[in-house]
Amino acid sequence: MKLWNNLEFTNPEFLWLLVLIPLLIVWHVFNRKKDAARLIMPSTNGFAKQSVLAKLKPVLYALRMLALTGLILALARPRNVEVSKRTKTTRGIDIVMAIDVSASMLAKDLKPNRLEALKVVATDFINKRPNDRIGIVVYAGESFTQTPITSDKRIVKNTIRKIRWGDLEGGTAIGMGLGSAVNRLKESRAKSKVIILLTDGVNNAGFVDPKTATELSKELGIKVYTIGLGTNGTALFPYARDASGGLLFRNAPVEIDENLLKYIAAETEGQYFRATDNKKLASIYEDINKLEKTEIEEFKYYNYQERYRPLVLLAGFLVLLEMALRFTLFRSFI
Repeated sequence: MKLWNNLEFTNPEFLWLLVLIPLLIVWHVFNRKKDAARLIMPSTNGFAKQSVLAKLKPVLYALRMLALTGLILALARPRNVEVSKRTKTTRGIDIVMAIDVSASMLAKDLKPNRLEALKVVATDFINKRPNDRIGIVVYAGESFTQTPITSDKRIVKNTIRKIRWGDLEGGTAIGMGLGSAVNRLKESRAKSKVIILLTDGVNNAGFVDPKTATELSKELGIKVYTIGLGTNGTALFPYARDASGGLLFRNAPVEIDENLLKYIAAETEGQYFRATDNKKLASIYEDINKLEKTEIEEFKYYNYQERYRPLVLLAGFLVLLEMALRFTLFRSFI
């Protein structure tokens, strides 16, 4: 089956000659009686054996037609084509995902909460970037490089899975989160460098001014996509722990410094997005995935195997077989 799926003809125009085959057969049927000698005898019992051979005489013409068919197919140059592909990434992209892990990321306006919803979407995003290097920076009141830029997606996804609230000092240090991400990309030799900065609050901690980090990003040619995470209005936020250590929640206003996030995106030629629910968050990462495409060059290698030689040999064999039968068994009927 594979042979026929990969079969092609180099000179397919010769296949039109196959139309001659049925025409020649029709012509032969209408003219064969004229070629046969007729002998009237009072009894044909003595020619029983010869009569059987006479009935088989059309086999000679059939062999000739098969030989002609084989020659026509050989002229069309059938061959098998095996195609192998190799891809080469011609434009690599280095991406750092700067993720807010402050306590407000446990708010329940996204399901089951903002942080867990982000993990699902971020993992899906990573799966769709097989040719890029990705690093993870987390920040709250301070920032920390969770995973340096790497092409090992298994490590990156494992890092995403293990992100949790409570490992860093409280607060939201957007400037430090952006600064750490920029620091990870400053030595990158990739043709395209991107930061995806996600936060659900306002800059209220850290010693790095977000605008200073923005200027540094701009100077280094790093594009920043900013995402404000949180519904419009109020959401259930954690505010204290109960006697058993569990978190207590209450409704509070959602506050996101959209002006700052828009400024960062505009200055670095990125874009600002607002994610108000799980579906919108997934849509935003899909949009970023489409905006930042890795250019891939595909090389195809063709391996050709000529198949006309067996047809020529078969046609030659059929011609010889016809001649042999014609001048031996069927000699008396020619």
